[in-house]
Amino acid sequence: MLAVSTLVSVAACGGGGEAATEGGKPVLNIAVAKHSLTKKMSEMKWVKDLEKECGCVIKWQEVSSDWDQKKQAMFAAGNVPDMILKGVNMTDIATYGSLFEDLSDDLDKMPNVKEMFEKDPASKRIVTEEDGKIHILPSVKKGWPTTVSHLYINKQWVDKLGLKMPTTWDELYDVMVAFKEGDPNGNGQADEVPFDFHAPGTGGFGDYQPHLLLGSLGLTLSNNSGTGYYVDDNKVHNFFTDERFKEVIEYLNKLWSAGLVNKEAFTHDYATAQSFARGEGDTAKVGVTWGWTASDRFGAQLADQYEPVGPLKASADQTEPVVGEYRKDGLSYNTIALVVSATTKNKEAALKVANAFYGEDMSVELLWGDLGTDVEKVSEGHYKVLPPADSTKDSSTWKWTETLADDSPGWIRPDAEIEYPADLVEVQEDEVPMQPAFDAVDTKNDIMPQFLQLSADDLKTIQLNNTTILNTTMSKFSSWVAKGGVDSEWDSFVDTLKKANIDQNVEIYQKAYDAYMNE
Repeated sequence: MLAVSTLVSVAACGGGGEAATEGGKPVLNIAVAKHSLTKKMSEMKWVKDLEKECGCVIKWQEVSSDWDQKKQAMFAAGNVPDMILKGVNMTDIATYGSLFEDLSDDLDKMPNVKEMFEKDPASKRIVTEEDGKIHILPSVKKGWPTTVSHLYINKQWVDKLGLKMPTTWDELYDVMVAFKEGDPNGNGQADEVPFDFHAPGTGGFGDYQPHLLLGSLGLTLSNNSGTGYYVDDNKVHNFFTDERFKEVIEYLNKLWSAGLVNKEAFTHDYATAQSFARGEGDTAKVGVTWGWTASDRFGAQLADQYEPVGPLKASADQTEPVVGEYRKDGLSYNTIALVVSATTKNKEAALKVANAFYGEDMSVELLWGDLGTDVEKVSEGHYKVLPPADSTKDSSTWKWTETLADDSPGWIRPDAEIEYPADLVEVQEDEVPMQPAFDAVDTKNDIMPQFLQLSADDLKTIQLNNTTILNTTMSKFSSWVAKGGVDSEWDSFVDTLKKANIDQNVEIYQKAYDAYMNE
């Protein structure tokens, strides 16, 4: 693990003094925020190709945990490495933009990026700031689904216990009780966990987490919904103060009080949650949970036990249509892909590297792994993603092991022919039960755009307000689910959020939403 002091000292190499060289070649220090599964950069073949293309030596600073804390220390020191992959977002730019190069006037030196912007204007629009500057380069993919989080129920357990697949929250509760009491995995032990989810963080909700139940109540989650924001009939709101959020919490507390929720749900990390859901051999441990695909969540050995389902009705007699989380644009684009230091002494080499990331072959390798090992180049513009070389791994886990995957820069051309890996084929199939919920979404009037442009001052205001809003909400959420009390404390909670200027944040997002819709 990379220490903060190491990051800061390496960052200084990109600042003052002479340009660093090694063997007559320019040296680039690149910090990369990696997935915990990802192997060392030195083990990736495309990294060597990258060095050949730029005629430089790359020294990687690899961070797989606590990136947010480490980057804040690095930024506060006033200097950064020559380049950072993944870890810098538009909010960071609002505060620390002067640390990074404005790339808007460097496009001629990055022809791949320039071509991407010309052929896909949205890719440029989403990273262009109000003053026309471009500090971050995006990544652009294709073939991704409508949402990341899909709900799965262990159908083998349902059948063994003579149950029916649930269609409402009450029916789901009854099924979970049966899972707890009926030994559906047949090992003679009370080790079944009826319901599990990935632990929410202090910064809001993420993928595979229980705020997704809001779709059952007709509230459309889309982009920025992790921090509570959603759109209804072109009006921005925040569900943290919405009675439907309270209703979700009350239902989750009912499940928790009945012993149906994994007691580690609020504390286990991603790797632990994934490992637990994969059970032991043929013995499943989890009854109901969200995941990317069945094979990704439960592993190849258990995946067939599970069936994807659409969002359930909150009650049998409700008239409000059930809606699905809708993130189609946000899954095809990523705006935290790449930044270049404003003080790098090897800017020409840095621009060559940035351009190389957006090459056709390189973009495919960054996303799925090395050509010849993980991807076959069938012909020019035609690629086949190969099955994992390790047959014990599913394709989703394998790509995160082999390369930077979804967190990488790159541009998958719209005319590229891709024979997709099993997880992307599987996820399209797993979304079929969700299609009615997607169809119920008003995509014209109820979607928060992924890439709203906010001024630096507005971003700072939101960030400042969110310090109290998110700390209060996320701590109360876990407490209310586990201990109850939401009903008696709700009014004071809403009052606290209003005093923390949640309405001001809504107004700022509304202004940005209106500007986006009127462009």
